[in-house]
Amino acid sequence: MKKFIGRKNYLEDLESLWRKRTSSLVACRGRRRIGKSTLFREFAKRTADVYIEIEGLAPTKNMTNEDQLRGFAESLAAQTDAEDTVPSNWLNAFKRLNGVIDDTRRTVVVLDEISWMGGYDDMFPGTLRKAWESYFHRHDNLVFVLCGSVSAWIRENILDNTGFAGRFSREYVLKELNLSECAQFWGETATRVGPREILDVLSVTGGVPRYIEEMDPGLDATENIRRMCFSSTGELFKDFDAIFNPLFGGGAESKKSILGALAGEPLTGAELSARLGAARNGHLTDDLRALKEGGFITDDGGLNPATGRKARVSKYRLKDNYTRFFLKYLAPHKREIEDGVYDFTDVENLPEWNAVMGLQFENLIVNNFDQIIPFLHLGGAVVESAAPYRNSRGGDGGCQIDLLIQTPRTAYVVEVKRKREIGREIEDEVADRIASLPLRSGMSARPVLVYDGNLSRTVEGDGYFDAIIPVRKLLGL
Repeated sequence: MKKFIGRKNYLEDLESLWRKRTSSLVACRGRRRIGKSTLFREFAKRTADVYIEIEGLAPTKNMTNEDQLRGFAESLAAQTDAEDTVPSNWLNAFKRLNGVIDDTRRTVVVLDEISWMGGYDDMFPGTLRKAWESYFHRHDNLVFVLCGSVSAWIRENILDNTGFAGRFSREYVLKELNLSECAQFWGETATRVGPREILDVLSVTGGVPRYIEEMDPGLDATENIRRMCFSSTGELFKDFDAIFNPLFGGGAESKKSILGALAGEPLTGAELSARLGAARNGHLTDDLRALKEGGFITDDGGLNPATGRKARVSKYRLKDNYTRFFLKYLAPHKREIEDGVYDFTDVENLPEWNAVMGLQFENLIVNNFDQIIPFLHLGGAVVESAAPYRNSRGGDGGCQIDLLIQTPRTAYVVEVKRKREIGREIEDEVADRIASLPLRSGMSARPVLVYDGNLSRTVEGDGYFDAIIPVRKLLGL
């Protein structure tokens, strides 16, 4: 049996719901493969008597509401003694579910991929609210969970629906596992392999549990990546279309275009619009919001270090490491991969491999900025901003900082470096960045290095960096 990894705070918070004297309604959002249903299965296994999980059917060209009702009935019948005939409508479907709930037993019910389930009936949100008030809310030993990957649909139809106002006991947005949690997938092997073995896999998968589970701890990183990505049967080669097309349906292509543009570099809204050759209109805004809520992108604005106020212009960054790697490196070679060209190739010999992995590593660390903060010894200072910083003014590329963490009085200039040998030149590089960084009066700048590689003892002895953080510490090794 696989060991359950991470999500400790979520499990503890969910377990507290049983101390209430009434039922609990829970919403959970997050990208596909992030472990939403796995979390609730583990919660039920640890604390409940009954677990019922019903997942909406993935959209297809000719899908209908009746198909979703049939899938609901069949899934419920397979787990309980309910009949499997197709309900005439969603209210009758929920009545049937209500009929199998036993008030004497702790019961967890999960309606997964709720946007697929309810996406073919405009009355679904209202019917679900009515069913909650009339039926499910009256069971004191019930935790009722609405799960989904299309975060925008859940927000618009459920969370922002006035009929559900004040009904939710918990609202979760499930994110990727952090680096130290990810390292646990290697088990005892983690202490015997170099950090780069782990980091290279995570640079491709991000902290997505389902992808890391595909990794074989007995193989080195390059072989794992080759098998998962550069094979026509590899899980990560196949998964992009498998998750993306059902997730966004007819709007998938426009969203893929946005991600493709951001795979190269972060862009402002105006830059993205120009790159796509599209007007900055409501459609682009809606697509960006959907991708952001789905966990694929983020808008890195942060504070302007020169003013201490919110930056006037944010840049959209493709934060999902898997999506970024797929679009940057796999999609352009799709035909060769399908033809088996890379079946016996060492991926480290592929063109631009080190440059690509360096950028993937940087993105991974930026996504896990909160694990860096304890090493800065802030002494209780509030972190006001943490984001990459780009300022093109001043010529020569301006000022580009991998990660700028700001407190009211200090700017921590974080350099993220993946290189086999790291020498004293790193000090000059960071010094140039700090010299180009516009800081308001009274603001201090402190250089920080997060690295993977062999760091020169000279750098360690110089005392230039206020904090030097080898990634093995972020991995908890």
